[in-house]
Amino acid sequence: MNEDMNWMFRALALAEHGLYSTTPNPRVGCVLVKEGICVGEGFHLRAGQPHAEVMALSAAGEAARGATAYVTLEPCSHFGRTPPCSDALINAGVIRVVVAMRDPNPLVSGGGIKRLEAAGIKVDCGVLAEKAGALNIGFVWRHQLGRPFIRSKIGATLDGKTAVSNGESRWITGEDARIDVHRWRARSCAVLTGIGTILEDNPELTVRHVPTTRQPLRIVVDSSLRFQPDHKMACSGTHVVTLNENIALHKRFEDRGVIISVVESRSGQVSLDALMALMARMELNEVLLEAGPTLNGALLDSGFIDELIIYFAPLILKEQARGMFTGRPVVQLDQAEAFRFVNTTYMGEDLRVIARRQYSELLQESGCLPV
Repeated sequence: MNEDMNWMFRALALAEHGLYSTTPNPRVGCVLVKEGICVGEGFHLRAGQPHAEVMALSAAGEAARGATAYVTLEPCSHFGRTPPCSDALINAGVIRVVVAMRDPNPLVSGGGIKRLEAAGIKVDCGVLAEKAGALNIGFVWRHQLGRPFIRSKIGATLDGKTAVSNGESRWITGEDARIDVHRWRARSCAVLTGIGTILEDNPELTVRHVPTTRQPLRIVVDSSLRFQPDHKMACSGTHVVTLNENIALHKRFEDRGVIISVVESRSGQVSLDALMALMARMELNEVLLEAGPTLNGALLDSGFIDELIIYFAPLILKEQARGMFTGRPVVQLDQAEAFRFVNTTYMGEDLRVIARRQYSELLQESGCLPV
């Protein structure tokens, strides 16, 4: 088992090469081992390109016959953008497959394993499942819950304030923290914000401070369509979600490459359930929320914020400054939203704290929940 874990650690390290590029596909690594020696390895880089198993088999050639394959996600058993990887492993003569986690898609989960076993290949599943789930948390969420995994990024002072009373917030945190935010943007399928942030800050919300081969989509929640053609984000790659059905107004933006989606309302605002369903249809796995206290609070109240990434600056702004969340008041301690700390790291003079929501027993038992 220790040997299995060691090789799976290597497969997971390979999978991380696709951290910024595989969307909407999962990040997957594969190692082929024969008589204790790696004979081939590979990882999935981009949708439409060969999967990790195919890359490893290509590197191994004939040495793959009689080998054990270590794969971070159950090999696919269906034709998508590429042929089934389970068939490739069978045809190559692999005799054992060690899988970190099953495919979270209920329509295909277990299909690849059954296909391998039917061909006489021994399959062991569950080696470092939690780490594999953490690497593909958004892919798991989209297939298990029908929505993306949402991280909320917040820059705040020690007393939890995000801006002075007039909205000024540049810059609460230092340069190291701001560069780190661009890493989170780069791995996300989309950056989500509200129209309030657009009107106050006119941000770009692009990846600029770290290398990347693609830009995440940018999604603006704007119930009444106050978005303007002269905003920095009024260009291709931006998706505005609104209740406004004025086709002529839509065309002003569509001519600039902006996509407008009209969704259902709830209490006169964009329905957050409809927003989640839309993002799932867009095949978004991980979404980075960079918004003000109103949208942050609404998503928190609805249970849609899965993780908080808070950069605490060593500053105090006091009572009149803006907080992180608005929304339903908490009048008893047992009504508080429960998160657990998973990481603390210094970013220059700031402290980055990552906290993840407590999840149901069902998801914990599924083997898909990272720890």
